[in-house]
Amino acid sequence: MGLRINDTVPNFTAQTDQGEITFHDWIGDSWAILFSHPKDFTPVCTTEFGAVAQLSDEWAARGTKVIGVSVDGVEEHKGWKKDIESFAGTTAGFPIIADSDLAVSKAFDMLPADAYMPDGRTPAHSATVRSVFIISPDKKVQLTMTYPMSVGRNFAEILRALDALQKTFGAPLATPANWQTGQDVVVALSLDNAAAEAKYGKLDIKLPYLRMAKDPK
Repeated sequence: MGLRINDTVPNFTAQTDQGEITFHDWIGDSWAILFSHPKDFTPVCTTEFGAVAQLSDEWAARGTKVIGVSVDGVEEHKGWKKDIESFAGTTAGFPIIADSDLAVSKAFDMLPADAYMPDGRTPAHSATVRSVFIISPDKKVQLTMTYPMSVGRNFAEILRALDALQKTFGAPLATPANWQTGQDVVVALSLDNAAAEAKYGKLDIKLPYLRMAKDPK
């Protein structure tokens, strides 16, 4: 059974290019994003790691740690990171987990339990290791996205989703389609109109079950 929304993420100890981590301890009280890759020195993944590096200020502003996973070893990660930084024009300060034994990829159900890496493997052998997990400070999965090999991830959308998750986390709110920070939010039906207006101000009632309020700051 794969990880589902609100499941606690696996805890594990692993080597990274920045030393050993224990995942839950590494997350601490932060939000976290784990993004996985099937192999080092691959073109699309290099552009993605570069995008993550370029967004370092955005992650910090949201109290979010980012960490990569790739199905190669520490020394490969260190060499690849030089290419990533050359491409991105900035430092890639986040760690990359060395998952050459596939333990993390299997724990997160990105690969089946009986998967192994054959000699002379290509990225196609671990193509399903192309996922994003957004994790809340309570160590639970809040969102997952999985991409094919041919489609680079949209990190603007990952930032938008993170903003929406942080806006609604533990609150009786949701965000509508295509929501951006500052736009109106949806008030949950767990609040009646009076309670909703007391908490969020005047409602814009589109339908009895669709009530909008100004974005609470």
